[in-house]
Order: sequence, then structure tokens, then C-alpha cells
Amino acid sequence: MTIRIQEHIWIPMSDGTRLGARLWLPEDDAKVPAVLEYIPYRKRDGTRGRDEPMHGYFAGNGYAAIRVDMRGTGESDGHMADEYLAQEQDDALEVIAWIAAQPWCDGNVGMMGKSWGGFNGLQVAARRPPALKAVISAYSTDNRYTDDIHYMGGLLLNDNLWWGTIMLAYQSRPLDPEIVGDSWRASWLERLQKLPFFPALWLEHQRYDAYWQHGSVCEDFSDIEVPVLAIGAWADSYTNAVPRLLEGLKTPRKAIIGPWGHIYPHDGVPGPAIGFLQEAVRWWDHWLKGRDTGVMNEPDLRAYTSDSVAPEGTRNFTPGRWVGEAQWPSPEIGTTSFQLGADHGLHTGTAPAGQLSICSPQSHGKAGGEWMGTGCVGEHPTDQRLDDGGALVFDTPILADAIEVLGASVLRLKLSSDKPVAQVSVRLSDVRPDGSVTRVSYQVLNLTHRDSHAEPAPLVPGQAYDVAVKLNDCGYRFPAGHRIRVSIATAYWPMVWPSPEAATLTIDTATSRLDLPTRSDTGDGAVSFAPPAHGPATPLTQLDPGSVKRWSSQDHVAGTTTYVTEGIGGLFGEGILRFDDIGTELSHSLKRELTIADNDPLSAHYKLTQSYEMGRDGWRTKVDTVTEMHSDLTNFYIRGELTASENGAVVATRNWDQVIKRDGL
Repeated sequence: MTIRIQEHIWIPMSDGTRLGARLWLPEDDAKVPAVLEYIPYRKRDGTRGRDEPMHGYFAGNGYAAIRVDMRGTGESDGHMADEYLAQEQDDALEVIAWIAAQPWCDGNVGMMGKSWGGFNGLQVAARRPPALKAVISAYSTDNRYTDDIHYMGGLLLNDNLWWGTIMLAYQSRPLDPEIVGDSWRASWLERLQKLPFFPALWLEHQRYDAYWQHGSVCEDFSDIEVPVLAIGAWADSYTNAVPRLLEGLKTPRKAIIGPWGHIYPHDGVPGPAIGFLQEAVRWWDHWLKGRDTGVMNEPDLRAYTSDSVAPEGTRNFTPGRWVGEAQWPSPEIGTTSFQLGADHGLHTGTAPAGQLSICSPQSHGKAGGEWMGTGCVGEHPTDQRLDDGGALVFDTPILADAIEVLGASVLRLKLSSDKPVAQVSVRLSDVRPDGSVTRVSYQVLNLTHRDSHAEPAPLVPGQAYDVAVKLNDCGYRFPAGHRIRVSIATAYWPMVWPSPEAATLTIDTATSRLDLPTRSDTGDGAVSFAPPAHGPATPLTQLDPGSVKRWSSQDHVAGTTTYVTEGIGGLFGEGILRFDDIGTELSHSLKRELTIADNDPLSAHYKLTQSYEMGRDGWRTKVDTVTEMHSDLTNFYIRGELTASENGAVVATRNWDQVIKRDGL
């Protein structure tokens, strides 16, 4: 089916604001259902390379596909003050009503998105707009506090500053004069002056309060009444919500979890990628066109179970197989328990009792890889032996039979701390016959949040507590001849910010155990996917391949470790690009430097240096930023500076310098 594209259209809001959109339509004039993607990342040039083959595919299969920039982003009017605000949802309700009333729409609308668009698809569904009939939510969460880029286990993710810094550049990009005309400069300068200091906004809320509860659909799953297809990925960071959505939603729902990073599954890395667009069309045909495509006959959960893989930082393919669980929670998944032993073993029978203590070096975590995989080189966890030297390690005997896990493992500990604020990091690993160690899952927990993320409480030094650490969901097959390892530490740098004092944890092994969600191999049914399909690609030229580098170094005089990642030209390895049909060139570089001394958590220092350039001949803009953070016993200190330039001349500067009190963190 041939399609036609409208490069830019305006969607009017009731308050006079206009939102910019890009539209793909079937060539004929028939009324068709619409698929909406509603995000802040610039449909003109930010996500153009990804949008074209996806939305073009939908249009080629009989849908109106529409990509809308949120208020205050791209060429859309207004101001974006923060993420997931009520205003964002209110605008979406108007957008959906506007779409349903258009002459090319038959009144049925589906909403889909990845990450931000996956979040707001669920959030808008909870508002129940009449024309919204189904949702596809990829790499999102039902809980904005526990499973987003700001906090993990009640601890501050260092990606909070990374993502906040990227948002400074993203939301400082100018409006395109080819779309808005001569008003672009005044609107750009106004946008720069209103730009919030994103990382500080999020750092001010260190517990699960009303700020995070807003937009967390787990507060009341029954608010969502439309069917939901949830997508997750093991190398991504937004997978834990998928089983919760399957369990919590009462509406028709299905889920797919693959081996990929934070990339739509038809482009998924590490592979195998799948025919996700075909699956999406099956979903839309069923719920928007009323055709029985068989999509609701699929298992509740289709998941990729990984085979054992070597602990290499770069991986383009993950060996394994697709399995299906007819319902979730699955009666085919039981629990296999291992008792922790004072002999550092994991035992299925009686284990030697005793108490073991650990105070990890503050640089523990260097082999952890990225919190969120995006398909870049070097982002996966490397050999865990590098970190196991700073942890308590417990191993099973060599496995006589394979063990397949699917779901969330739980480590149940009886522990005490010598400090009122402490953290624990837990890793589940595959010890291979050659001695190398592959991380399978992990989790961190702020022990002041042991009972509640909403009402944390300090520890009483020396008092024993029962603590359950629920690890990230995973699908993995431990082969016969390997060992299963659990590692316990008191830091996980550079992924999370350290506690204010170096704490020693003491584990009572007699009442501590590991529970694995073990899957019965009862025959997996016919779980398979078509190969990836794409619509026509946008004309694109890579002007420079750029580079991505990752390294760590240790100063044996000062006792400090520095961890560095640097993307030059393209933040995620894409290099410097030109979108040929609009003549726009993009270059995005960012360097992260995280330094800490092994014996001093207050030595932690984080600096990010960033540059974003875009434009075309005669119109060149650049945004440079520097952000930094450190802390003492009571406060975080976070600062930032931004410089915006047009054709080499500085047109605006911004500076932020904030002190934010630590709240049990």
C-alpha cells in the first residue's frame, strides 16, 4: 500500500497552544484507525530516523500514524516544566479527541510508545479518553519511583544526573525556522530562560511521595480499562513492570520480553530482533479494526530465556529460546531455595551456620555495566570476578542438571549494620567452567527503605533485621556443569550514589536463603515470531562514525578510582548524522567522569561535559553544558551551567547551583 506523509501539522489545544505533529496516511481517502505516539523528542529531527520506518509501516497496513511533540518540545508551543505532568496528560486527551474527529480517522485510536511514550500511554489510558481503544507500552513502568531512571531500591541512580543533563540539551534545541518562521529565535530564547534544572527537580524527592505517585498507574490498576500489550527486554532497565502489569491489570493484556536493550524489538540489540511491527499490527487489527488475528490466543507472557553467555561488555546476539507461559503468574514456575552457608556455599540441605561480615570498597561495581542498555559497545556487565573480591560470595556445587529461571529471584537475609544508613547490593551470577562469571540479575537496596519507600527509617546499629531483596526479573538457563553464585556487597559504584558512611553488614547465614523462580520444562508450545520488517527508511547520511569509549583507572597513591564513558559525535554510537530531506545535521557528544576513593564515600564526585550541535548551512546552533555533583554527610551539592550559541555567537547562558538535603540516602 502506498502512503503519503504530512511533514508538519498543527493540533490546536483549548488554551490556544498548538502542538506540532507529523502524519503518515494510506494513499486512499478511506477513514482508518489511528496510532498515536506522543513524546518530547522532536519529530522533525530527534526521532526521525526511527519514526519513518515504523510509522510508515503502520500507514502501509491501513492506519493513520501520527507522531506528536508534547507541549514545549520540538516546534510545539508552550513550556515543558517537568516529565509526566498533569498538563501532559490533559493535552493528550485533547490530542486523542482531535485525532478521532479528523476526516481520515474512523474514530478509533491506539496509543503506543517506548520509554516516555510507554509511560504516558499507560497514564493516559488511566484517564479513559473515549476514543482510546488499546495501548502498546514498551520499556515503561507502573511505578515512577522504583523503576525509572532516578532511583533504584531507594538509592539514587547516577543516571539521574546523566539523564537530567541530556534533557538540558534536548530541551534547549531550537525550533526549526523552516516550520515556525522568523519567530524561532524569540521562542528559542524564551525556552532557554524557562529551562528547569531537571536533575535537581528529581533529586528533591528521595522517597516515594505524591510527586512519584502521580503517574504511577500501580496506585490503581483498575483505572486502565483498555487492552494493553506490554513489551520488556532483559538488557533494558524497565522490565520489572511487565510481570506486575500482567498480574495487576484486569483488562485484556499480553506481554513480550526479549533479550534487547532500550530499542524497539524490530531493531533489537542484542538479537535476535523480531517482527515487532507485525505483532503491533496484529494487536491494532484485533482491537481497532475488530479482526480476530489470534493475538489473544497467545500465551500471557512470551519471553526469551537466555543460554549461558560469556561476560563480555559488547554483545550483539544472545543465544537462547522463546518460551511461553499460558498465564501469569504461572503455575509452571516454582521456587528452588538455597540456604546460605558460613562456608560460602549455597545449599539445598542443611548449611553450616555462622555470621559473615562485609564492608566493600566504595568502587565496588566497576564490572556492572550500564543501568540501561541501549545497543552501545561495552555496555553489558563484564567478568564479575573484578567485583567479587569486594563482596561476600556464595556458590552452589557444580550443577548436575540445568536450572532455568524466569521471573524475580529473592534473597532473604538476616542482617545487621554498624551504621544507621547503609545499602546492600546483590548479584546473581553464572560461574562458568573456565572460572569466568556472568551477571544474570542484580538489585540494590537502601536499608532505610527495607520496609517502605514512602516512610524510610534509619537502622539501629547492631540490631538484626529480616530483609528481602527482590532482584530484577530475568530469564536464564544455568547449564549443567556450571555453578550459581550470589554476591553481597555494601556499594555499587558507579551505578548508585554511596551511603554517607562506609557501613559493615553482618549476615546471619542460618536464617538467610536465596529463592529462585525455577521453570518447569513442560514443552514451550509454538512460540515464534516473524523476522523484522520495516517501512521505508528516511534519507540519511552518516557524516562521521563518531566513537564510544569506556574505561576505569585506579590511582594507587590517592586510592581513587575513576570511571569514564565518552560518546563523541553520537551519544549512543550513531555518529554525526544528516537527515538529507530536511538538510539538518546533528552531533551529540557527552563525557561522564565518576571518581571515588575506596575508603571514603564522601569523596564521590560526578562530572558530565556535553555538547549538542544541530543546523544546516546558514543556521547552526550549539548547546554546551557542564554538570557536577558531590555530597557530604547531610547534603547533596549539584550545579550546572549551559551556554547556547547561534552561528558561533553566544546568545544565552544559564547557571544553577543547589544544595539539597539528604533524606535517609
